[in-house]
Amino acid sequence: MAKNKTMPTEQSVADFINQTVENEQKKKDSFHLLKLMSEISGHPPKMWGPSIIGFGSYHYKYPSGHEGDAPILGFSPRKAAISLYVFTGLDEHLPLLQKLGKFKMGKACIYVKKLSDINEAELANICRHSIDFVKRAYRVEDKKFC
Repeated sequence: MAKNKTMPTEQSVADFINQTVENEQKKKDSFHLLKLMSEISGHPPKMWGPSIIGFGSYHYKYPSGHEGDAPILGFSPRKAAISLYVFTGLDEHLPLLQKLGKFKMGKACIYVKKLSDINEAELANICRHSIDFVKRAYRVEDKKFC
């Protein structure tokens, strides 16, 4: 079975942002997301792999037998857009996106050019719903999420 490549590392989150994010607005947005997601999740940011900033973690196991660990919330300040790993991808959660603002969607990933394009309160709401989903689906018992 293939090993999960996205694992927590000891790389400094601030160093990653300062050294790899060239666009000043994206850099400011990244530091703002650190604060926002830390407050919502109750966890400090941690690098997952070379380019994902994650908050908290949970263990998953699929019916196929594939299993691993993943951050409960996360983002990556990529060149084209900021990838927000905050959405469950479930149809029942699609209405949460209606008031978010300007974004593009992957399967369970939201792409934004800059934070000013979206409604921060709605992003926080989506993050909380995502945390609730992960807690239920993967039986995460973390008092910081209560």
